Amino acid sequence: MNDHDDVAPDRAIGPDARTRLADGRTLLYYDDVAGADRSASDSRPLVALESEPELRYNALLGEWVIIAPHRQERTYLPPESECPLCPSRERATEIPASDYDVVVFENRFPSLVSGVAIDGPPDGTRRPGIGKCEVICFSSDHHATFAGLGAARLRTVSRALIDRTLELGTLPGVEYVLCFENRGEEIGVTLNHPHGQIYAYPFIPAKIDRTLSVAADHQARTGECLMCSLVARELADGDRLVAAVDEFVAFVPFAPRWPFEVHIVPTRHVTDVPALAEGSAVTMLELQARVLRAFDRLFPSPAPYIAGFIQAPVTDRREVAHLYAEVFTPRRAAGKLKYLAGSESLAGAVSNDVIPETAAEMLRQVLAE
Repeated sequence: MNDHDDVAPDRAIGPDARTRLADGRTLLYYDDVAGADRSASDSRPLVALESEPELRYNALLGEWVIIAPHRQERTYLPPESECPLCPSRERATEIPASDYDVVVFENRFPSLVSGVAIDGPPDGTRRPGIGKCEVICFSSDHHATFAGLGAARLRTVSRALIDRTLELGTLPGVEYVLCFENRGEEIGVTLNHPHGQIYAYPFIPAKIDRTLSVAADHQARTGECLMCSLVARELADGDRLVAAVDEFVAFVPFAPRWPFEVHIVPTRHVTDVPALAEGSAVTMLELQARVLRAFDRLFPSPAPYIAGFIQAPVTDRREVAHLYAEVFTPRRAAGKLKYLAGSESLAGAVSNDVIPETAAEMLRQVLAE
């Protein structure tokens, strides 16, 4: 991993405790306050699952597709009494402690795995699915939400995201690290406990690659960072501005792909999460939580959403990357979802039912409540 501008203080680099689950997977504890007893061990009779995902090259689209059939067996919407992400109290779960703040562990049903050969067949159309997929749990409370986390917990989450981005970026063959959260059964979540995921890919995902190419072209033509230019435009225009806090701005993009989509962007040029100072990382997460609370206020029931950090690759084109969080809900109105149907899925031609300026105004109103 390349050097970073302002890496958070020493305690932010590394977990507070590290252990192994019964099948050999790593579990990491990140505590709000140092010193918690994390000596409990996993007593379950687990055996390591056989999983050999592969990458196949889609020649028509010029992108890699992950083939991981073992994920068909993953846990699907269990009742709260059987949630594997709750702490181990009356029964053993993925987290052996009786309570926890933030934990990160290797996914039991990963799309990508480490410890396999990097080289694939000579024709270049198939490769081993190397990499890593981790789960990050934001709270031991099954009913908590990311939007409801306090500043102390968001600080702990930021420590975990910084640490995992740095460590996963050092793995052989890894080219990109994506930290994200899915919420809501409408999105396709299989576990309702508040959690996110961290993927370490052996390639730069197609959408990210296209974003980097567009940014590189813009910089070659103008000498300027594309995202810095967009932030300046949104601040000057104001019609799509949702909120501005310290060195961060939240706005609905000029041409969003989703009915309610917000980008949360540092106003200074920052490449990735580890490049944020610790306080700045917390401020960014707090602004994200505010936007998510606004999403919930738009509708009678909690909004499904996807939120993630679009950051620089491990090595390639880092100089044109500008960190931002992308947060969106596919809900376009109460009881109505935006589906990626024929035009979007077949042709990639996106249509949006909500005027971006209207979406921004609606979000500003509920954000002020």
